[in-house]
Amino acid sequence: MARRSTRRDFIRGLSAADSLGDALEQAPPESRAGAKSAYAVHISRRAMACEFEIVLNAGQYEGGTELALDALDLVESLEAQLSYFRPESELARINRQAGEQPVAVEPRLFELLEFAQEVYRQTQGAFDLTATPLWKAWGFARRQGRLPDAAELAEARRRTGGAMVELDAELKTVRFSQPGVELSLGSIGKGYALDRAAELLDRAGIEDYLLQGGQSSVLARGARLMAAESGEAGGWTVGLGNPLRPGNRLGEVRLRNRALGTSGSAAQFFRHQGRRYSHILDPRTGWPAEGLLSATVLASRATTADALATALFVMGREKALEFCADRPELGAILVCPASKGPGIEIAAVGLADDEFRLAADQ
Repeated sequence: MARRSTRRDFIRGLSAADSLGDALEQAPPESRAGAKSAYAVHISRRAMACEFEIVLNAGQYEGGTELALDALDLVESLEAQLSYFRPESELARINRQAGEQPVAVEPRLFELLEFAQEVYRQTQGAFDLTATPLWKAWGFARRQGRLPDAAELAEARRRTGGAMVELDAELKTVRFSQPGVELSLGSIGKGYALDRAAELLDRAGIEDYLLQGGQSSVLARGARLMAAESGEAGGWTVGLGNPLRPGNRLGEVRLRNRALGTSGSAAQFFRHQGRRYSHILDPRTGWPAEGLLSATVLASRATTADALATALFVMGREKALEFCADRPELGAILVCPASKGPGIEIAAVGLADDEFRLAADQ
């Protein structure tokens, strides 16, 4: 097994060479000549309420582990900027002030808000960063789902809608058209952090790596050398979870210079009077989205994959398939309840034959 490295290891004085050496010691003598390909180095850190991990081919890049740690440092700095929950974050400052006046925004964050607004328009509101009041009304802000009364829901809906976010591209400012609007980047922040970390690795000449933010956001570049040398199709193989059987794989996705984002309600939901309510809300109605169990999107950027995974989940199967049909650069895997009886049905679009493989027990 690969040796998992963290910043704490390096504070204790464990070097990248020591980390690699631990992996090599596990290989029998006759296989050490190929150890570069056979092992991976995993570097991880907790951020954005999940585990971020960078995977490199062991021994491929001198200083690769240190560069991976730099990338994780960048993720930490982005969390400090983007967090909804930190009162000192730039996002919190925007939420406090933009209902009263235009607020200057750091250029890269402004680009992210512009992109989110474009997705809001393309998905006709299925993706919306302003859904925070709804999230609070349904109790998901405290992970205690509850059914809001009609007055609460109406008030939350009054303060929800991407059309109330005004962006000035020349001045790089944001303003809300009324007080009480709030932005949350939970549906896009991890993907954005992966894209920024990938930029850092790319500039440093790292060509083969896998980045992961929790279980839902993944970005891959190049190939896992062990797979490439064995004659496989290259890229990196990523497991896709079964939304009805947590901890079990639905199948495997092969990523080749693409990113993957998954949105689903397997982990966060509540039941009321026998009905299941997802934590993923439809901003257009104010109610939890229904119809899909999970939506996975493959795209060139993790920011895009994350945002569209949420949007497709909200849209439901037919609208999601129509959306992807008009965008051949996307791939999608939609997991739906079986139309008859228990179980699931899977709809896939925009994927090559070898990009998705169901687990044997499906």
